[in-house]
Amino acid sequence: MSNFRGCMEVNFFGTLSVTKSFLPLLRQAKGRIITISSPAGDQPFPCLAAYGASKAALNLLTDTLRHELEPWGVQVSTILPSSYRTGRTSNHTYWDQQYKQLLQGLPPALLEEYGEDYVIETKDLFQSFASQANPDVTPVIDTIVQALLAPQPQARYYAGPGVGLMYFIHSYFPFSISNRFLQKLFVKKKLMPRALRKQSGLELHSLHNNNNNEEKSEKL
Repeated sequence: MSNFRGCMEVNFFGTLSVTKSFLPLLRQAKGRIITISSPAGDQPFPCLAAYGASKAALNLLTDTLRHELEPWGVQVSTILPSSYRTGRTSNHTYWDQQYKQLLQGLPPALLEEYGEDYVIETKDLFQSFASQANPDVTPVIDTIVQALLAPQPQARYYAGPGVGLMYFIHSYFPFSISNRFLQKLFVKKKLMPRALRKQSGLELHSLHNNNNNEEKSEKL
C-alpha cells in the first residue's frame, strides 16, 4: 500500500497541488498547462499497477481540466514519452535497494507463494529494461518546447519512437493481441509463482501415477 500511496502523492496529488496553486495566474494570462505523464496510465503494463494507476488518475485529471479551462483560454496538453533512462533507474544500487525493501515489506506467506526467485527475476527484468532505455531525452525536451510555443497545441503528444505504434495497437487491435504485445515489449516473465509451480508439479506427478496404473491394469 505504501507504493500505491507514494506514487499517488508524487504523480497525482503533487501535480494537482502545483497546478491548483498557479490556476489563478494561468486563467488571468490565458496560459498553458503541460503535464508529463506515461503510456502506463492508459495501458496495463505488467508489474506497474501502482505507477500506472497514478498516471491514469493524472491523465483523467488533465483531460478534465482541458474541458473546464477552455472557456478561460487556458490550453492543456499531455506529453507521453517512450522509455528513457534516468540517473536513478540506471543505478544498480537503486534496484538492489528496491529488491530489499520489497522483501522486507512482503508478508512471509505471500513471499512463500511467489518465491524469492520470482522476485529476483522481476527485479532483474526491470533493471535490464531500464538499462536498455534511451539515455537521450532530447525528443521529450523538443516536444515540451513544441507544446509551449505551438499556436494550437495538441491535446496529446507522443515523445519518442514507438509510442504512436503502441497506442495504435492498444486502440484498434483486439485485447488479446494488445495484451500479448505489452507482455513481449516489457517485463518478459519466465518463472511462475512458486505455489503454481508446486501445484503444476503435483498435477504432473498425479498424471504420471495414473498412467502407470493404467499400464499395469492393461498388463493384468
